[in-house]
Amino acid sequence: MTHRTPAPHGSPAHSQPHGHGPHGTGHSAGGAHGNGTHSHGTASHEQDGLAELLDLDAELFAPYLASAMRSIVEAAGDVERIVDLGAGSGTGTFALLKQFPSAQVTAVDSSAHMLEQLTRSAAAKNLASRVRPLEADAGTSLPGVTDVDLVWASASMHHMDDPTATLGIIFKALRPGGVLAIAELDGMPRFLADDAVPERPGLEGRCRDALTTLHAEGVPHLGADWGALLASTGFTLEDERTENLELRPAPGGSAGLYAHGTLSRIRGALDGRIEPADLEALDTLLDAGPADVRHRDDLVVRSTRQLWVARRPTDSGS
Repeated sequence: MTHRTPAPHGSPAHSQPHGHGPHGTGHSAGGAHGNGTHSHGTASHEQDGLAELLDLDAELFAPYLASAMRSIVEAAGDVERIVDLGAGSGTGTFALLKQFPSAQVTAVDSSAHMLEQLTRSAAAKNLASRVRPLEADAGTSLPGVTDVDLVWASASMHHMDDPTATLGIIFKALRPGGVLAIAELDGMPRFLADDAVPERPGLEGRCRDALTTLHAEGVPHLGADWGALLASTGFTLEDERTENLELRPAPGGSAGLYAHGTLSRIRGALDGRIEPADLEALDTLLDAGPADVRHRDDLVVRSTRQLWVARRPTDSGS
């Protein structure tokens, strides 16, 4: 096992993990925190916004995703049967299909709406024959999923009610020698300097602290020690790394949209959890005025992301 904390990336690009999703979004692979919506209307609109945010995250942090994929290739070698657990808008699914050109991916999500979008994207990319959508709560079961070579779980495991039980389900779905890669992030990305709103210095830090408290109540497994949990489930941990990413993108591009989408999605959750003056200041970052994050030239996107790569031992039985 190695542990690496590389220097921050300095160039704008893509990530995901996405499947990658950013926190405060409500996305889930099935478990305590997701929308899991099957209906149209407002919920579908919110999921459309989430898909856009996941895609922006993927665009901005592409080097991280590429690095994670290289680590997975090193561990997994040639694979044919892959599961993307909490597939969301399909960023991870499509990265995996590109990395493993002979593989097929089962894209698992609890949201039928997300899977419909992913399926449309797969068809548009001429990849429909290599993608199998599966609507399922991975915290309960992965129906029909057996003898898998690789499972990719990006920003989804912390949503599970019982992570140990979910890891057990994944363990059984993998073939002996199969690989599980878990990608997580430490919470809401950061975008602004402390004095970005001069009348409310430290605004973003207070928003992030309030969101951390909210996550502790609703998503208690965010920040879990996945290395220990993997070992306790019978996996052999082969790689563990933390990357502190820092992007300084050009103004007026994806970073502003990403910041606006992220802060907009957390705004409602923070009502009553931060001071009214802070909430009002947050609104100035979202209201299309001169301070709106989409118009600023001082955004720096910071995010801490972690990756664990583990293997089901070849002698683990059935």
